[in-house]
Amino acid sequence: MNLHASSLFSLRGKTILLTGASGFLGRTMGTALLENGARLIALGRSERLKDQEIKWASQFGSDKVATYQVDMYDIPFFEKKLDEILKKEQYIEILVNNAYELNKQTGFNTSDGSLENGTYEQWMRNLTGGVYWAVLTTQKLGAVMKIKGKGSIINIATMYALVAPNPQLYERTESLNPPGYSAAKAGLLAFTRYTASFWGEYGIRANAILPGPFSNTEDDGPNSVKAGDTFLERLKSRTCLKRVGVPNELIGALIYLASDASSFVTGHSLVVDGGWTIT
Repeated sequence: MNLHASSLFSLRGKTILLTGASGFLGRTMGTALLENGARLIALGRSERLKDQEIKWASQFGSDKVATYQVDMYDIPFFEKKLDEILKKEQYIEILVNNAYELNKQTGFNTSDGSLENGTYEQWMRNLTGGVYWAVLTTQKLGAVMKIKGKGSIINIATMYALVAPNPQLYERTESLNPPGYSAAKAGLLAFTRYTASFWGEYGIRANAILPGPFSNTEDDGPNSVKAGDTFLERLKSRTCLKRVGVPNELIGALIYLASDASSFVTGHSLVVDGGWTIT
């Protein structure tokens, strides 16, 4: 067995499906997977995915990346698209469930999403995006993984699957983290453990990454947080490292769980939060 890092952590020859590939963290994840030798199947809803595909193809080659613009809330269409992808790709060895809707429709940054006001529709969107999307991709891709006897499923959760948001963070700000998000991501952790338990005998590993505060200061979208913002400064002060994370600081955990370096790791929740959850 080759114990050199370049071999242990290599993704060469592996095909990876990444959901939420056009998002804040997803774009960095996709680039990193390609950088480390993988062939990338990228799913996203945003028009930005088209531009991202051009960038990836230019940098890594058009044969290394395929993108699919999908509204995953349209479950019949999403299911059909997964079937089409599997028919074309045959075997996708690694699945990264990253997609999530972080906007007012799921209760973010609006009083309508509070514990007192959250609607049935908001809760269902959180539970659909937070759990069922991962269930569906796991069912579809996992069926082939079981036949092949190998696979790695990585679910992107959050530190708020373990601890509750601190209300003081949000006082006198326009920011709000809705209860449906924590509930959905906690459910995703339970699903991760269940998958690991029932499919381990088939050589399939299932793990989760729990990001801490990775505030979006790069985009002008509805969830962007600008430098100097009161909420951002409160986030920084709450971590042991006294700062928020940047997207590339999730990549070590992602490559580790996707590669053979973690071949005996399953059912694990890997927290990447700057020490938030230890105090």
